[in-house]
Amino acid sequence: MQSVGILSTGIYIPKDYLTSEDISIKSGIPKGIVETKLGISRKPIPGSEDHTCEMGIKAAREAIEKANIDPLEIDLIIYIGEEHKEYPLWTAAIKMQQELGALNAWGFDVAMRCGTTIMALKVAKDLMRSDDSIKTVLLAGGYRNVDLIDYENPRTRFMYNLGAGGGAILLQKGLAKNHVLASKIITDGSFSEDVVVVAGGTKNPVTKEALEQKLNMLDVLDPEGMKQRLEEKSMQNFLQVIRDSVKNSGYTEADIDYLGILHMKKSAHDYVLNELGLTQDQSIYLKEYGHIGQIDQILSMELAEKNGKIKEGDLVVLVSAGIGYAWGATAIKWGDC
Repeated sequence: MQSVGILSTGIYIPKDYLTSEDISIKSGIPKGIVETKLGISRKPIPGSEDHTCEMGIKAAREAIEKANIDPLEIDLIIYIGEEHKEYPLWTAAIKMQQELGALNAWGFDVAMRCGTTIMALKVAKDLMRSDDSIKTVLLAGGYRNVDLIDYENPRTRFMYNLGAGGGAILLQKGLAKNHVLASKIITDGSFSEDVVVVAGGTKNPVTKEALEQKLNMLDVLDPEGMKQRLEEKSMQNFLQVIRDSVKNSGYTEADIDYLGILHMKKSAHDYVLNELGLTQDQSIYLKEYGHIGQIDQILSMELAEKNGKIKEGDLVVLVSAGIGYAWGATAIKWGDC
C-alpha cells in the first residue's frame, strides 16, 4: 500500500486576545487561578473578519504556499472546522474549493468536535488508499467556539480556555516524508448530551426568551455526573488511544519523541507526559493560545517544528479529546522515510 505523508501545514491566529486578567474580570476567578489551574496566560479571540471558514481558508493558503503547489493539484478538500460557522446548513468545504481556486477538487465537511482533525487524518488516509484518483488532500478549517462561552456560568469553567484560529494540513499519497501511520479513536455516547447548546436545534428553537436566558451558549446539563463519569474514563481512554496508535504503527510508547496535545488544565497535561515517560521538552503547553479545538494538534506541530522540538526520524503522536465524548490519536514518522 502506498504511504500518505504530510506535505505542509498552515496556521492562522487572530490578532486580538483575551489575557488572563480579562478572563479573571469576566469570570470572577482570580488571575492566579486562571494562569496556574486553567493554564491560560492569554488566548486569541476572533476579530470582526475572523469568521470560521475564512480562518481555515487563510491557514490553507499558507499551507499551499509552503508546499509550492498549484491549487488545481488538490483532489479533495475535507473541512475540519466547527459547525459554528458563517451560516447554518452550509458546506464550508465547497466555499474553500472556490476561494482557493481548487477547482479540480471535491469537498465535504466532517465533525467530531475537538477530535475532528485526528478523525479526518484517518478518513483522508483511508480514502487516498482506496481511490486511485485521490492523490492530494487538503484538511482545513477554523474554530471560534469562544463565541459560545458565558463566563458567568461556572458549569462551563473548564471551557473558559476556548479560543479562535484556523489550521490546515496538506496530505499527499506516495510522499517520501512525514508518513501518517496508524490512528486510534474511541467514542462514548454516554456523554453525548452532557455538553450542548440548548437552543438552536429542533428540540429548542431560538426564541427571544431563549436568548434572554442565554440558552444559545454552551452549557453542561449534569456537571457533577459528567465529572464523575469522566474521572473514571477520560485519562484511561486518552492514554489508550496514544498507546494503541503507536503500537499499531509498529512502535512502543518509549519510541515517542514528541506529543502534540490539545490544551487542557496544566495538571492533566503533566499527568499524561508523566504516564508516558515524556519530559516537558517533548511537548508544548499552549498557555498563550488556550484551546483552539481541533486546531490544537496542527498548531502544536507547527510550533514544535519552528522551535526545533521535532527532528528527522522522530515519532510524533497527535492526540485529542472532544466533548461527546471522543478520544483520538495519530502517529507520524517525521522527516524522510
